Amino acid sequence: MNAPTSDTTERSERAGRPAATPRGPAPARRRRPADLRTWGAFALLTAPMLIGLGIFKYVAIGWSFLLSLSNAHGTIALGQWVGLDNYRQLLSDDTFRSSLGKILLFTVFIVPVTFVVSLGLALLVNRVRRGRAVVRTAFLIPTAVSYVAASLVWKMCLFNGLPAGIANMVGGWFGMDSVPWLQTTDPPLYWIVLVTLRLWLQVGFYMVLFLAGLQAIPKEIDEAAALDGATGFRKLMRITLPMLRNTSVAVLMLQFIAAFQAFDEFYNLFSSGLSGTATAPVQTPLVYLYNTSMGSQNYGLGSAGAFVLTALIVAVTLIQGRLTGFGKGEE
Repeated sequence: MNAPTSDTTERSERAGRPAATPRGPAPARRRRPADLRTWGAFALLTAPMLIGLGIFKYVAIGWSFLLSLSNAHGTIALGQWVGLDNYRQLLSDDTFRSSLGKILLFTVFIVPVTFVVSLGLALLVNRVRRGRAVVRTAFLIPTAVSYVAASLVWKMCLFNGLPAGIANMVGGWFGMDSVPWLQTTDPPLYWIVLVTLRLWLQVGFYMVLFLAGLQAIPKEIDEAAALDGATGFRKLMRITLPMLRNTSVAVLMLQFIAAFQAFDEFYNLFSSGLSGTATAPVQTPLVYLYNTSMGSQNYGLGSAGAFVLTALIVAVTLIQGRLTGFGKGEE
């Protein structure tokens, strides 16, 4: 073990230079004290955001949880402590349970349809060689439109139930009679209005996500697949979809969360002036909670419903992530 050191000494002596003495580990440098001006600037810039986030989000969430355990009618001040009575009353309410069933039905239908349509559009746009940016922008523009504005357009122009409405006008070309789309419950034609509105608003966003995933696939893989004769549907199932696994899982999670949070289109399509949505053929949990809190001013029951819905969304997201393996590293 000492041979290298002695050899080095001998070579140094022959060269007429003193032998180098081995050095120990360099002493650790002392950390400089934090620059007070830097920390002051950081605090000055972030304080408004942190204060606003704490007051209007976390404090509000905590206060809402306390309200859910109180008998709060007509005020957001904490009232009589009732414990879990609001949760029991909410879960025993047939209207609330019906809204949960309706939103589950809506989710089971709208999520696969939106997934397939957005993926199909992404595959088509990805094949465009010229003007791809223009086509992509054309499909993405509806995502910037307000849900309220789009709902009013669907309600007052496309499916207003009058002969002059666009849907009835197009149907008249094929000999169909005018149909009150939002008022027809047997068959439930209002679902056509809801589904078409949701697709128009959301398909472009998910199409862009799929398009980004498609463009991330290495071209060498496509070229190798073409040489092996994998084209069309076979290439889609064997190569494209497996390469889009992470994107697909993320899109499904976003769609499930968005479906459970549906409110604007249901409220604005079925709102009828002062009566609100009392006569609506279908209500989502958020519409029910809005009517409970803002209509009946039962803020305790409304807060309890908000936490029940949040727990449902978190549970569905965790189950989906568990089944799909989302967030796990690639092996």
